[in-house]
Amino acid sequence: MAYVPGVALLAALAVGCSAGSDGSATDADSKPGGPTVTTAPPGKYRTLPAPCRAVPASTLKDLLPGVAELPRQSQEKALRGSPTITYDTDRKVGCSWKADAPDSSRNLSIDFERVVSYDPLVSDDDRARALYVKKENAAELPGSTAPGTAPEKGAPKTTQAEGKGQEKATGKPGDGKGAEDPMPSGSDGASSGTPGTPGDDEDLRPRVVDGLGDAAFLDDLLTRAGSTAQHRTVSVVFRTSNVIVTVRYGEQPTLVTKVPDSKELQDKAQALARKLAEAISE
Repeated sequence: MAYVPGVALLAALAVGCSAGSDGSATDADSKPGGPTVTTAPPGKYRTLPAPCRAVPASTLKDLLPGVAELPRQSQEKALRGSPTITYDTDRKVGCSWKADAPDSSRNLSIDFERVVSYDPLVSDDDRARALYVKKENAAELPGSTAPGTAPEKGAPKTTQAEGKGQEKATGKPGDGKGAEDPMPSGSDGASSGTPGTPGDDEDLRPRVVDGLGDAAFLDDLLTRAGSTAQHRTVSVVFRTSNVIVTVRYGEQPTLVTKVPDSKELQDKAQALARKLAEAISE
């Protein structure tokens, strides 16, 4: 009986401590009046398509004329494509193809990049938009932003853009006059088709492309392959939600005097880009 009051006292102290501890935890966790943190929504796309199966065989045969002339086994191998080496197929994948024809060689590559933002306050779409704008600005497209384009288009630096535009300039597609070739005497400068001047070739300049994904642009670069042959590469880059797609289509003619047809390459590269955009959205 002498120990009962002591036990009762210990029990009362234990209850009091427990109640005090619970009350403190509740006050700390609830934080009444504190700001509510809203996490940015995830991107629309969680996976990427298989790049080497993204382009139909019929389309590849059209883009790579030399494939049709190959024996069956070689043709199948060429159409299979070569996957791009990547260490995270959930984030970035790609594939490339190449074929040689008697008059030229052509190459094609496509890349898919799924952008993920690790900042809870920045959405995947916003992060992809920022990366796309960097790519567009790096292309230094000549001229001003076309009317009606998305607000995310970055304004290129005028002097740099004009300089690069001249470096990319070619003669009229198919006329055999390259950017580095001097203008023949007696020729009419107005008909040279140099980008930046009125004429049929003005629409072939590197530019923003409307109606393709959420935003898109086209780049066109003519370079020398070695010291003689000329190689043209047309790139179409577009963004749809949190995925950025790049299509590169190039040609190098066998004859050193021939300039790759800019219009043909641009038309086919854009057509493929639109097919890929539709396939991704399905």
